[in-house]
Amino acid sequence: MSEAEHTVDPKLLELLVCPLTKSTLEYDAAKQELISRAAKLAYPIRDGIPIMLPEEARQIEG
Repeated sequence: MSEAEHTVDPKLLELLVCPLTKSTLEYDAAKQELISRAAKLAYPIRDGIPIMLPEEARQIEG
């Protein structure tokens, strides 16, 4: 995959919030996830597209 396929538009990241808590998200480039500390969920990013569905997210600690 090219570098472009592993990046998310920074302007998009500024707009996105957790669908459950409406809190800001942290971008984890290594894991290609958006982290919601408030909801303790990690939303996957697939092919550069954030999947903002709680049922697609994985539980995280703390």
